[in-house]
Amino acid sequence: MNTLPSIGLACILVSMLAQVLHLFRKGTKPDPFSHWALAAAAVPLALFIAARSAEIGFPALTGTYESLAFYSMAVCAAAVAYRLRAGKAHLPFVQFGASVAALGLLALASSPLAPKEALPPIPALRSYWLVAHVALSFVGESLFVVSFVASVLFLAVRDGKRRNEYDRVSYTAVALGYPIFTLGAIVFGAVWAEQAWGVWWSWDPKETWALVTWLAYSLYLHLRLARNRRDALPSIVAIAGFLCALFTFFGVNFLLSGLHSYG
Repeated sequence: MNTLPSIGLACILVSMLAQVLHLFRKGTKPDPFSHWALAAAAVPLALFIAARSAEIGFPALTGTYESLAFYSMAVCAAAVAYRLRAGKAHLPFVQFGASVAALGLLALASSPLAPKEALPPIPALRSYWLVAHVALSFVGESLFVVSFVASVLFLAVRDGKRRNEYDRVSYTAVALGYPIFTLGAIVFGAVWAEQAWGVWWSWDPKETWALVTWLAYSLYLHLRLARNRRDALPSIVAIAGFLCALFTFFGVNFLLSGLHSYG
């Protein structure tokens, strides 16, 4: 069963190789293969999550190993959805950046930082509100990955037309990811907290950083919608928001202690 994430990682590497072969070629058609390799990578990761869930008798989203695999799967799915939605107009570096992120998450899953044992969750974690909280948070953050990549590319290029294209991708990804993240990380997280600890909000480090992340993307949408800003500032805010999201998961898990220290 633990070979399934390795199969997923191999599929991502194949996809990235196909992308690299086309990235720097001018005047060629979009590669017809790389996004299907990313889609194939999501399959063994989904099977891995399903097998671990059957083994522990509960949806396997409560451990770091399984969470990283699910996050990587969600990023692969987001990259494939972007490629299929954009079609021939897709921006290849956006897909490539998302592929790098998915690969990095699986590499972390295979590192000593992620224990591989399949352990049943403690009673506080046996809640389907928690499952919805974690799953939707990662789905929203997978779209934030796309926005992050597009925002970095926006700042890296000088061509006005290309910057507008990256800005549109970044905004669309945040517009889709923001309500999903809000529902999962903030709303369902509060409902689960009330069930598990008897309080809706406790200013636990992970709760606090999830709120900081949410506020960062709220600011991004305010800049884009209310202020109609299309300069570098929204991209900088989107990058900062994603860095906050990363710290919410990795920084809090490994550097801080709190009510979320077990997950």
